[in-house]
Amino acid sequence: MRKILITCAVTGSIHTPSMSPHLPVTGEQIADQAIGAARAGASILHLHARDPDTGQPSADVAHFMGFLPRIHAECDAVLNLSTGGSAIMSLDQRLAAPKRVEPEMASLNMGSMNFALYPMAERITEWQHNWEKPFLEGTDDLVFKNTPRDIGRILTELGRDRGARFEFECYDLSHLYMLKHFVDRGFVQAPLFIQFVFGVLGGMGPDPENLTHMVRIADKLFGDDYMFSVLAAGRHQMPLITMAAAMGGHVRVGLEDSLTIARGTLAETNAQQVEKIRGIVEGLGREVATPGEARDILGLKGADRLAI
Repeated sequence: MRKILITCAVTGSIHTPSMSPHLPVTGEQIADQAIGAARAGASILHLHARDPDTGQPSADVAHFMGFLPRIHAECDAVLNLSTGGSAIMSLDQRLAAPKRVEPEMASLNMGSMNFALYPMAERITEWQHNWEKPFLEGTDDLVFKNTPRDIGRILTELGRDRGARFEFECYDLSHLYMLKHFVDRGFVQAPLFIQFVFGVLGGMGPDPENLTHMVRIADKLFGDDYMFSVLAAGRHQMPLITMAAAMGGHVRVGLEDSLTIARGTLAETNAQQVEKIRGIVEGLGREVATPGEARDILGLKGADRLAI
């Protein structure tokens, strides 16, 4: 089996600090956890920013620069910046930090969708910040906008103009066909790195049958020109990514996707999840790729070409 890439999503826009005291929020916390995850074996670090005072998802370039230079200096992992940010951000806001930093990789959501997090609010009784509860409850009327025009702009401004390659986040079957549309138009070249996303209400459910079907359709659309990775939200994280690894795919862990390390037990660091999946995939006979090998596999421009 080919070498496996482990992506770690260190912090993110989905979970709120009240849900775990271990979710990194400040620049120092994000840097500490990212470097720890890289040392544990993460080839790629998927990164969002937060306002260190409020814990809110942030698109402020200064907040990104509060952790990116240190991560870049202290580890060799591929830096993959989110262009999704938060569904309540404008596209200009979502692109501000990636355009400034010019990363090797960026995430790219391949379609608009409902992004319904409101059931989470029913499970929380104590809130750390006053914005959290109304934000989650309001997602029953939230559309995450990623139109073809948006996608084309990201591919142009980050890909063509700044040399980034992409983690194509596909939350549903239709997103594969949108990706094929942009491949056919010449916006995207192989090798494609597709992230199948399971367990967000509004996207695909975390059913094993959905994973096998997504692989079947991706095979049909892209042949040998793609590789896939899997992320799954919450308790579905480890079972579904283990299945992906056994199928020859790649994996994503991190506190953005799941706050636990075992049923009922919060993960204290991102590195714990990296170590756990590393043990699983090595037990399956897979060898974890180094950051340098990840760059070769993905055809990246190199860490020396970031604007940090």
